[in-house]
Amino acid sequence: MIDFFETLLNSSDVFLKAAQWTLALTVISIFIAVFIGLFFAFLKISNIKPLEWIANAYIYLVRGTPLIVQIFIFYYGLTEIWMINAFWSAALGLAFHNGAYIAEIFRGSIQSIGKGQSEAGRSLGMNRATTMRRIILPQALRRAMPPLGNQFIIGLKDSSLAAFIGVAELFGVSTTKGANTFDYMTWLLVGAIWYLILVFIVTLLMNVVEKKMAASD
Repeated sequence: MIDFFETLLNSSDVFLKAAQWTLALTVISIFIAVFIGLFFAFLKISNIKPLEWIANAYIYLVRGTPLIVQIFIFYYGLTEIWMINAFWSAALGLAFHNGAYIAEIFRGSIQSIGKGQSEAGRSLGMNRATTMRRIILPQALRRAMPPLGNQFIIGLKDSSLAAFIGVAELFGVSTTKGANTFDYMTWLLVGAIWYLILVFIVTLLMNVVEKKMAASD
């Protein structure tokens, strides 16, 4: 046990850098995924059948195929037409994947707002777009925050798959260290501890955001 904690402390510099890559990958991919999700959520609630079909097809495609396959398609597919490094391939693959789940989160949140809110906006002379932007979306965003926080944590853990295309994030560094020392268990446990630390920090931050939004209500 003492040896394990010495390994954990002595490798902190390497894993701290890997944790930064993990966080960067997660933040960038979720940021892009939010816009993707919002776009497809609007398509799905548009009441225009062809647009609904496009949104449903995208969500079904993401849900029906493994994330690792999607990342590999972005990595090996995009590099044939445009030179893109492993980090951005993984970020785009994760954004494409998370966007489908975020689309459903936004769709559910928007549709949970009572129709009376839209009618109130119309009675004030707002058009549909203005009503959505000023009345519906702010309320929907508050309701979406808890599931969005969960999706952020899921995205953080899913970022470990970026190791399979050469990104030196936490899981990638753990497996590399394990291969070099023939001691996979120790290094995987070290990586797991770093993931737990990141998830703990993200959970605290999301709780703060949720409490502030609840206070504003």
